[in-house]
Amino acid sequence: MPMLPTFLFLAAMQGSTPPSLTAPEILERMVQADNGRAAALAGYSGVRRYRFDNLKSGKHAELTVRMSRGSDGVKTFEVLAESGSGFVRDHILRKMIEAEVESSQKGERKETRIIPENYDFRLVGTEASDGRDSYILEIDPKRPSKFSIRGRIWVDTEDFAIARIEGQPAKNPSFWIRSVQVVQRYGRTDQFWLPAMNHSVAQARIFGATEVVIEYSDYKTDVREVQARTRPEEKLHR
Repeated sequence: MPMLPTFLFLAAMQGSTPPSLTAPEILERMVQADNGRAAALAGYSGVRRYRFDNLKSGKHAELTVRMSRGSDGVKTFEVLAESGSGFVRDHILRKMIEAEVESSQKGERKETRIIPENYDFRLVGTEASDGRDSYILEIDPKRPSKFSIRGRIWVDTEDFAIARIEGQPAKNPSFWIRSVQVVQRYGRTDQFWLPAMNHSVAQARIFGATEVVIEYSDYKTDVREVQARTRPEEKLHR
C-alpha cells in the first residue's frame, strides 16, 4: 500500500489544526462566550460524590450530595449518602461545602473568575484531548490568594470554554500544608460545559499526602427562555 495515503489518513485522524490566534484574541472570545453563557444559564443541579483518602492515617470518607444553583448564583446542598470517618465528613468535607455555600451567597464569582481583570496569561501551545482541540495558557493571578490558581488552563478552540485547569493555590492555604496540586476538568452536557471531576492532592507536614476527588454527574439545567430561542447553538460553561 502506498505510504502517502497512509500518512494522509493518519493526519486526518488527528483533526484539523486549531485557528492561529494570539492570547488577547483567545481571551476576548473566552470572556465574551462566558458572559453569554452566564446570561443564558438560569440555574442547574447535579450530584457530587466526594472521596477523601489519607494513607498514613488510614482515614477514608465519602459524601454524596445533590447541589442546586439558583438564578441568583446561590448554591444549596442536600446530603444523599455518607460513609467512612465521621471526623473527616464533619470537619473536612462538610466544611468544604459550607465554604462554597458562603462564597456563592457573597457573590464572589467576579473575584475568582479566570479573566484578564484578575489574571495574567501567556499562550504556550495547543493540544488535542478526547477528540477536541484546546489552547493552553499559563495563568498567574494579579492578586494572589488561597482561592486563586497559578498554573495552566485549556481553552476549547470551538466553544472558547475552559475545559481543564491544572495548578496550585497562589497562596498556601495553611502552614500545615506544604503544597496542593489541583486538576479540574469540565465536560459538555447537552448545551452546557459543567464540572466533571476535581482531583486535589495536598502534602501535609504531619499527615503526609491527602487525596480528595469530587465526581460530578446527573446534571439538570435550566436555560432562560429568551436566550434558548435566540442562541440555541451556544455552549454553556459554568
